Amino acid sequence: MIRPARPDEYPALQDIERRAGELFRAVGMPDIADHDPYTDEELAHAEVVLVATDEADAPLGYAMVTLVDGHAHLEGLAVLPEEGRRGIGTSLLDAVAEWSQRRGDDQLTLTTFRDVPFNAPLYARRGFAVVPEVDRTPAVRALVAREAGYGLDPATRVVMRRKVQ
Repeated sequence: MIRPARPDEYPALQDIERRAGELFRAVGMPDIADHDPYTDEELAHAEVVLVATDEADAPLGYAMVTLVDGHAHLEGLAVLPEEGRRGIGTSLLDAVAEWSQRRGDDQLTLTTFRDVPFNAPLYARRGFAVVPEVDRTPAVRALVAREAGYGLDPATRVVMRRKVQ
């Protein structure tokens, strides 16, 4: 089941993000694995946080959405590693796209690592396409610059977009 997250679930979502982040160690990115999860405040101020749950309503994964250029932007997506490869991430992506479409958006964007197998290649298989640098809006360029300020090398990152209308 996918539904909006509740504030009392934020600690569980932060744990999911920490555990999912450990996958970056296997691809030689320990600094990403060590990155702190979104804070309660960041989660509370997102446009929407959707959570995928099991039969007992326990969180298995989540997606956090903000607005960039007035449309939905997937700020974060994490699934418990032991629940991976079961379609939970794809279900969350589809739910975010449906939420975005109901808002009247024509696209959903995200930024991710270009060469990490469970990042850009996975999103490409889910209908996202790379947005060439020349086609990036000032707000998207500012987002990429903000990420660079956090230590994310723009040369390793890519902006992607999925049409939702």
